[in-house]
Amino acid sequence: MNYGFVKVAAAVPHVQVADCFYNIEKIAGLMRQASAKGVQMMAFPELSVTAYTCMDLFAQQTLLNNAEKALLKLVKDTAETDILTIVGAPLRTENRLINAAIAFQKGEILGVVPKTYLSNYKEFQEQRWFTPAAELRKSTILIGKKEYPLGSHLLFKSGQLSVGIEICEDLWVPVPPSSLLAMEGANILFNISASNELIGKHKYLRSLICQQSARCVAGYVYASSGFGESSTDLVFAGNGIIAENGNLLASSPRFTMEEQLIISEIDIETLQNDRLVNNSFMYGASTLLPEETKTVEFKVQTPENLELTRPIDPHPFTPSGDTLKERCDEIFHIQIAGLAKRILHAHARTAVVGISGGLDSTLALLVTVMTFDILKMPRKQIIGITMPGFGTTGRTYNNAVDLIRSLGVTLKEISIKDACLQHFKDINHSPSVHDVTYENSQARERTQILMDVANQENGLVVGTGDLSELALGWATYNGDHMSMYGVNGSIPKTLVKYLVEWVANHKVDETSRFTLLDIVDTPISPELIPADENGNIKQKTEDLVGPYELHDFFLYHFLRFGSHPSKIYFLAQKAFAGTYDNVTIKKWLSTFFRRFFQQQFKRSCLPDGPKVGSVSLSPRGDWRMPSDAMATLWLEEIQKL
Repeated sequence: MNYGFVKVAAAVPHVQVADCFYNIEKIAGLMRQASAKGVQMMAFPELSVTAYTCMDLFAQQTLLNNAEKALLKLVKDTAETDILTIVGAPLRTENRLINAAIAFQKGEILGVVPKTYLSNYKEFQEQRWFTPAAELRKSTILIGKKEYPLGSHLLFKSGQLSVGIEICEDLWVPVPPSSLLAMEGANILFNISASNELIGKHKYLRSLICQQSARCVAGYVYASSGFGESSTDLVFAGNGIIAENGNLLASSPRFTMEEQLIISEIDIETLQNDRLVNNSFMYGASTLLPEETKTVEFKVQTPENLELTRPIDPHPFTPSGDTLKERCDEIFHIQIAGLAKRILHAHARTAVVGISGGLDSTLALLVTVMTFDILKMPRKQIIGITMPGFGTTGRTYNNAVDLIRSLGVTLKEISIKDACLQHFKDINHSPSVHDVTYENSQARERTQILMDVANQENGLVVGTGDLSELALGWATYNGDHMSMYGVNGSIPKTLVKYLVEWVANHKVDETSRFTLLDIVDTPISPELIPADENGNIKQKTEDLVGPYELHDFFLYHFLRFGSHPSKIYFLAQKAFAGTYDNVTIKKWLSTFFRRFFQQQFKRSCLPDGPKVGSVSLSPRGDWRMPSDAMATLWLEEIQKL
């Protein structure tokens, strides 16, 4: 299924009321358009063969006979397409009339789903003509000369893919059929509808569809009647909406006289992963579901080359759009609430933060300042310690000092050079050998200073390390890896940078703003190797371990969805097209998995810290992994790319 993606469409054709053969001609035309675009499954609106607004014409044999003939003709005339198609038509069975969704593919009807809940209030009067699914006794229906499966719990299955269908009002009841269909296995839900327009209704409908897709952990494809339906009392604006697990993927314009074909892709693999991880998904199944679910097998035709129309966000951790301010405020509130609770519980008089002039320590200091403001504790009780070492540059040193002063925090400057030189002498290590011992000794010396000052001042050491560093193990064990509370532990590097810049532009005075923006522009570095001959940073983290935006992308898809390397590689190619070539993406993907597995021992003993987003590496919560697990399977898959 091409990395789990299935291309779906919601179609809104032109209709003429009661003109069945005109209507199927329009449906067939949209089917052929969809086929040319690689669509594998699609849905048309409720009663689309006849139009929804036939009213008492539904009691006329002429209409019903020709609706059946038109349906059979549509199925036959589109036999060349591989698309699983769902259309609506009135059908007769058991001396009754049903509002039905008919699924067909390659010239064959696969099954029929009757509407479960008939709308019969205000402008709706469906019970005047139709019978609800619960009153039907038979499990098959005769169309033409053949019997086909019939039922509201009918699933259409192809490998991992399982399709469930509901009709219009079914979505609006307290327990929609789609909820039960999802528990029975449906991971893509179709709703064929004829919902009319009212002021404010569309916004509610979109919210309802997104929420139902989230509740069902499923894709949800909604197709509703448009131009051509009778306007005697109602107006139908045409709605094509595609959602996945709470996210709106695509939607059509309303009130257009043009036919519409709304296309996107549903990611079956991520949906199935979420269902496996969420072990409460099937709670109540034994009492809610029927003893047996009828399944109809079909085959999804997989295109040779999958063309994704849905966007792939290269920066999945960073907020954007209308929710920007709300999301940033929420992130800070979570961090502040976590640190405030820990300070009060520990009866801490102060918080101690090591300030390097880099992004992580800057964000930690900003969170600490906001926390002290909330607690109505003087900022002067925060101790910001800058600890120049062999690799400290003038730029980062000045930014650290300037930021501490502009925020009104107490500044302490403690050089680590003499202490490290003494330590090198004690362990017989040459200061001219810039190896891992040389680097880590400096990080551990800084941590010792922070811990001891916190002891002196009855305070807490606020950790600065972020989620990306923890994923890659880019931290010194028992050095910057350790603190008394890690406020950045679930904030990835791309988000750290974003938050610091957001604070600079919205939350501080001009002096602090200037410093913060320069920190954002400074190359990321631990500054453990002496600067170059011009005094500039020589040791750049992203030159050594790779671009953080790539690693954060890899981390998100690996942890959030359990995606395998080849799929992450495929998505990264789409997300970073024009930024990184395939060789570069593959190189750093291999680095990510190799380091992620090797460095688990550091994550197994992390300090406490608040979970902020959907991805965390806390050994007490989201991620429990053996420290000696092998990366062999993942790395071998990457080698084959």
